[in-house]
Amino acid sequence: MNAELFKYLITFGFVFFTFYLSYLGMKKTKDLKGFAIGNKDMGPILIGITMAASISSTATFVINPGFVYNHGFAAYLHYAVSASLGILTAFILLTRGFRKLGDSMGSLTIPDWIYHRYGSRGLSLFFALINLLSITFVVLILVGCSILISSLFPISQKVSLILALVFVFSYVLMGGTYAHAYTNTFQGVLMILITLFLFFSGLNYFDGGFFKALESVSHNYASIINPESNLYYDYFSVFISSFLITFALMFQPHIFSKILYIKKEADVSKFIWTTAIVGTIFGLMLFVGFYAKLAGLEIVRQDMVVSQYILHEFGTGSVGPYILVFITLTLLAAGLSTLDGILVALSAMVVNDIYLPFFGKGLSPEQRTKKALSLSRIVLVTIGLISFALAWNPPKLVGLFAQKGVYALAAASFVPILFGVLIDQTKFKLPVWGVWGAALIGFAGHLILNLFMGVVNPSVSSSISMMVSFVFILGVMAFSYDRKAGPVGHAETSLE
Repeated sequence: MNAELFKYLITFGFVFFTFYLSYLGMKKTKDLKGFAIGNKDMGPILIGITMAASISSTATFVINPGFVYNHGFAAYLHYAVSASLGILTAFILLTRGFRKLGDSMGSLTIPDWIYHRYGSRGLSLFFALINLLSITFVVLILVGCSILISSLFPISQKVSLILALVFVFSYVLMGGTYAHAYTNTFQGVLMILITLFLFFSGLNYFDGGFFKALESVSHNYASIINPESNLYYDYFSVFISSFLITFALMFQPHIFSKILYIKKEADVSKFIWTTAIVGTIFGLMLFVGFYAKLAGLEIVRQDMVVSQYILHEFGTGSVGPYILVFITLTLLAAGLSTLDGILVALSAMVVNDIYLPFFGKGLSPEQRTKKALSLSRIVLVTIGLISFALAWNPPKLVGLFAQKGVYALAAASFVPILFGVLIDQTKFKLPVWGVWGAALIGFAGHLILNLFMGVVNPSVSSSISMMVSFVFILGVMAFSYDRKAGPVGHAETSLE
């Protein structure tokens, strides 16, 4: 079988199997709860692989190796070491408490959890609205996927963008969370295999020693901090900011809401360790940035580093084209694995936290159930059209574009979720005005620093704003110390 025919057959098989898994998910999706978080019948290992795949996505597999290619060892430490510690700390510290509170209150989304925890519909609406900033990450993933498709098939990036959009929105539209989880498990296994293959196949670039190889590029390229970099130039930008922002990024709607999939407390440890192990493997993709640099490739566009490297390594020879197909499809799967999760979370959130509380009060329970599921799919299509418009002519550094929006959301979520889980509401009631203040400081502080005050690295600007919001809430707690806890929220269901 020639390589061209093999390419089309394996791609067709990938598409067919993805739609088959989505069909299985569709049969289990009967209402908004099933669409948003499933029916709590998925195992912890499946959820863990789904979580790791959602966290890694196009950023890890396509975009971040470009940062390593350009900025060297400091960028690697930023993403592989500090970021991984931030992820693991967030899960160990908060998973059990977040799941327990969410399960007891019947929460379907992050804003819904915040509503039940603090009893403020206004605060919940604020988070529902700013969660729409996740669309910037949808744009990043769509651009990354279009680059991969156009590198595999003789079509333009614009046509590739349309194909990527139609494909992912079609299967998510069918099965919601189940389609997302089932396809992510399939995609996650592919991602594990290809990550290990790429990592071990490029180790020959370090034959003379890891740091010696990096030193051959430049001394600063091999340094813990890179004074030549505008992003990773000191210990704060390399380590502290990465730890803090990645910790907070776990509060994104398509990530932390997966904790609500878990049925019982006994499954939490399996879920955490599955996520950690699989996520660590995915982090090996960052080495592709080193390999591309050491191979002497001159790549202008940061988001093209991975695709150019695999084309350089596997684009020729008798076996190379076959390997190239598998690698490209796996990188595409990495993007889809996060994209579908964001789409499910956003569509469920718009319906559950914006439409139903304010416009669905006159509906009967039966009407609400039917309306919620159908409306979530309409919202999904709308999000797709908006994302498509933004991705048609994307900004030059699409990775930084996505970080500006998503990091604002993370900075705003930091205090409300961290303190919402760790503070015992039966002993101390956090004042809602204080939580509002901390959220606004995190959100606005990041945007002001990044957009108007010259803090180029979004992780630095968001980390500074998070630290200020943290100090602010401690001051609020000290001021409110004599206010003992009363009822914190409502016993209202998530669709009321």
